Amino acid sequence: MTTLDERHGEGSCGGEGPRGEAALALLEARDSAAVPLDDPGAELPRLTGSKAANLALAARAGLPVLPGFVIPHGGGGDTVALRRAWDELSERGSRPLVVRSSSPQEDTEESSLAGQFASVLDVRGWPAFRTAVRTVLDSAHRPDGSTAAMAVLVQPMLTARAGGVMFGADPVAGRTDRMLVSAVHGGPDSLVGGEQAGTSYWLSGHGRLLRTEHAETGPPLTRSELVRLARLARRARKVFGGPQDIEFGFDTDGRLWLFQSRPITAMAVRPARGARLLGPGPVAETLPEQLAPLEEDLWVTPMAHGLAAALDIGGTAPRRLLRTVPVVTTVGGRAAADLRLLGAVAPRHRWLVLLNPAPGARRLAAAWRVGRLGTALPDLATDLVADVDRHLARIPAPAGTPASTLAAELRWTRRLLVSLHAQEALAGALLREPPKSRTAAGTALTVLAAARARGVPDDHVIASEPVVLALTAPSLRGRARLPEAAQVPGQGEGGGAGGPWHTDGRERRALGAVGGEDPPDAGTLPDPYAPYAPHAPYTTYAPHAPYSQYAPEAPYAPGAPFAGAAPVPYAPGAPYAGTAPVPYAPHAIGTPGRNTPGGAAVTAHPAPSPPRTPGSALPTREALRLRIRWVQELQVRLVREVARRARLDVEHVALLRWEELAAALEGGPLPADLHARVARPASPPLPDAFRLAEDEVVVAEHRDGHGDGGGRGVSGGRAVGTVWDGTGSRPQDAVLVVRTLDPALAPLLPGLTGLVAQTGSPLSHLAVLAREFGLPAVVGAADAVRRFPPGSRLSLDGTTGEVRPGGAS
Repeated sequence: MTTLDERHGEGSCGGEGPRGEAALALLEARDSAAVPLDDPGAELPRLTGSKAANLALAARAGLPVLPGFVIPHGGGGDTVALRRAWDELSERGSRPLVVRSSSPQEDTEESSLAGQFASVLDVRGWPAFRTAVRTVLDSAHRPDGSTAAMAVLVQPMLTARAGGVMFGADPVAGRTDRMLVSAVHGGPDSLVGGEQAGTSYWLSGHGRLLRTEHAETGPPLTRSELVRLARLARRARKVFGGPQDIEFGFDTDGRLWLFQSRPITAMAVRPARGARLLGPGPVAETLPEQLAPLEEDLWVTPMAHGLAAALDIGGTAPRRLLRTVPVVTTVGGRAAADLRLLGAVAPRHRWLVLLNPAPGARRLAAAWRVGRLGTALPDLATDLVADVDRHLARIPAPAGTPASTLAAELRWTRRLLVSLHAQEALAGALLREPPKSRTAAGTALTVLAAARARGVPDDHVIASEPVVLALTAPSLRGRARLPEAAQVPGQGEGGGAGGPWHTDGRERRALGAVGGEDPPDAGTLPDPYAPYAPHAPYTTYAPHAPYSQYAPEAPYAPGAPFAGAAPVPYAPGAPYAGTAPVPYAPHAIGTPGRNTPGGAAVTAHPAPSPPRTPGSALPTREALRLRIRWVQELQVRLVREVARRARLDVEHVALLRWEELAAALEGGPLPADLHARVARPASPPLPDAFRLAEDEVVVAEHRDGHGDGGGRGVSGGRAVGTVWDGTGSRPQDAVLVVRTLDPALAPLLPGLTGLVAQTGSPLSHLAVLAREFGLPAVVGAADAVRRFPPGSRLSLDGTTGEVRPGGAS
């Protein structure tokens, strides 16, 4: 073998440049039927294919490559020359050979086409050799009707003691600072064919063993052999200019051989360093479904502002961070919260937290606010609830409402949701409620069961008993669906000793006034509308600007509590104002729309108190949560009325952003491309904890062990679809569920939604192809074929290996 020549890449690998062209001309001139691997012409992929060209280049660089020859594309006509090459390599038929495909289309940086073409092992005798060559050439005819250029690589058959696949990087985790080796006893063919899972080794860049996952047959490689493999990977990286996917084998004498080397074509996506830890967390309780763009603006943005206000008042997060990082965001239309900001996960470095003086100083500055707020919050919430109820009760049916009133009400609801979310979060943190206190959901179940017992249709229950909206999630595109069966909760589960909770007349009118069918109205929306900027990034806020841009004239004073979006500054002697039209005093409610930045023109009048009997009152937090749902339902009905007047279906209106709807309410035109917009495809539920990589790719946090029915993720991504076994008609969102990763299944991969196998390895051919196609894939899912019959629904995560029955929720 020769030593590594630093000039090996000059025109040799790609067939470009004077030397490559000269070698190609020489090879074509002699019309050779068999090109030895040590011939310069063997390094030309256009003629000998990428697999043979890579081995020829590796051999010339001094890597341990078996001898052999290549039947170039279009060659092989000279039977005498071919027989002579076969006689020499096979020692006149006494030595078995391996006949392998070598196409210019495989083993490239763009695509490996792993396992797509034929290879024939243990070929003995001249007739068997000719048959094997024909088998490889025939495999060039692809399922799509095309025919690939095909050369044939011939090498001696090696009896390997151990073999496998080595990646010069970790393609599953997306890490270039580690290597991944998967090995089995014997040759690598059973591993890449998916028949054996093998033993996996994770190595550092210098060969230090980091982690091992043993197969049942025991470890096939020694520590010294792993060090030699790491050295081979480093040398191959230098030769080819990047980390390689290498098939290797150790013979019975302990010598290491390189069978194949190709670029790693698919590396898993890896989040940037310091990416935030996100998750559905508590926000999924309010917004569990996938949201349309307008739904995000109506519900997620106010929630983010409200939670930021609560976190600032409590001193639990730096104000600078809250101004630059949204507490709640959306990923693929699903709401997700910053788990560290919400305190749902422990700090990354606890000892640094102990040394950091900022949290203590921040809490000290907030202590006087929180102390006073803890006693004042119940009264503040009572007033806020009463104001919401009174306002809802005064709202007429949307069909008879002037366009200017529709615009004003939508604007009011968005501001109000910020305050409701802030006070609901503060109530959950500051107020202690009995463990068996009444809940809105429990009360709603009691009311719904009683209404059904009286024969009241579900369509009428919401209008007469709006508390049942606590059992539904908001949606612009569909009606609120009540549970099929409403079980009457027992004492302590929401029913309480006082029996079913019935809203009083005011609360019935709150949403009953905006219910029912509305008469046709062909009016337009020309009235002026002062749009609220919902999508202004947190990063655009000035250091002393309010968290929202509702009222830029009311800056946030560094020494004062957070005033949210209130149009009046927060006075140190007044209770927390949230986003109410005026600072909430325990017995004064401001008349909406008449307040000035200075607090003038405030009409004070007594606030009617809600019922306080044991059978009717809800705890503070539950009352606030119920009003959040009521306000969301009002928004739904207002937007549907806007859609009706604009002669659009609600599905298209839901595709608008808030600023686009605001412009239309001001009298401007709708976006020209609105009719061309399509709804987002259904996305699977978000992982419990994840980080975002480039292009908002979700990368789930690895957990110890797997979920029920889980396996091992081999190709990152999440999917939800219909189980398909590979036979019969293919569902549109097919998830292929099979026993083994048979390479013959490769033609089925394009167009699949996901792939699940009971056995297999992350380094098998089909797993490599799944990563190339960006197809979420899981192997080792025990009993998957039985547990997931064709036609059933399942969701999978190719990062964590989680496989669950059922679709997206």
